[in-house]
Amino acid sequence: MKRIVSIQDISCLGKCSLTVALPIISAMGVECSILPTAVLSTHTMFSGFTCKDLTDQIEPIAAHWKASGLGFDAVYTGYLASAQQVDHVCAFFDAFRREGSLIVVDPVMADNGKLYPAFGPEFPGQMARVCTKADLILPNLTEASLLTGLPYRTEYDEAYIKEMLQALAALGPRYAALTGVSFEPGKLGVMYYDRVGGQYGSYFTEHLPATFHGTGDVFASTCVGALMRGMTLGEALALAADYTVESIRLTLETPDANWYGVEFERAIPYLVRRLH
Repeated sequence: MKRIVSIQDISCLGKCSLTVALPIISAMGVECSILPTAVLSTHTMFSGFTCKDLTDQIEPIAAHWKASGLGFDAVYTGYLASAQQVDHVCAFFDAFRREGSLIVVDPVMADNGKLYPAFGPEFPGQMARVCTKADLILPNLTEASLLTGLPYRTEYDEAYIKEMLQALAALGPRYAALTGVSFEPGKLGVMYYDRVGGQYGSYFTEHLPATFHGTGDVFASTCVGALMRGMTLGEALALAADYTVESIRLTLETPDANWYGVEFERAIPYLVRRLH
């Protein structure tokens, strides 16, 4: 069985970050270890949430794993709370990278044209350091703009997306996949680029009229699990897009669905069927 470690925060209630990554990756038949960067009572769309920063735990946990001779087939990072955590995560990559392993970075820091409130203007430069060490990065359009310095646009063509992908790959990763891309009404998906092969690919599916917190984590976690199952990048991204849409669809069909996240749990049987 493949083993990965996911490095991101854990929101005790709210269906995002590690509370999404752990069950999805486990359901896909991949062992998912965790390295929490912070513990939040809920995700940040709730008012009055509590947050315990765990920066001081990253290095000792990593040292214990290293001393115990443990290793991982993939490292998958999400929300990082500070530049200090960036330093620790980059050191973790260096310590645990091995032949054939995969480093996937979801540079969670922004959406809808602006940084999340917790981050200052210097943070995209810090996140770019993490992306430099990755094999695959999975930014949305806002994050891609902040990482590359290219203008953020709500209206664009394929040439703009290809320029963005090339600029992302120039940071260092072999693969860059840009999420939330749409070239026509009613369709939404992902476009990706292989820097070594110089090849582009894309996958588009139905664009449902709803936005939910945590869907990016659902997408990234599914993609990582699929890659560990031996799928190609194109196959993994397509499965991730389809599962995310199915999770949104089931949530919209549920009259008493909670507002704070998608019902990805109810869509797990769909995900398992797709794997087999």
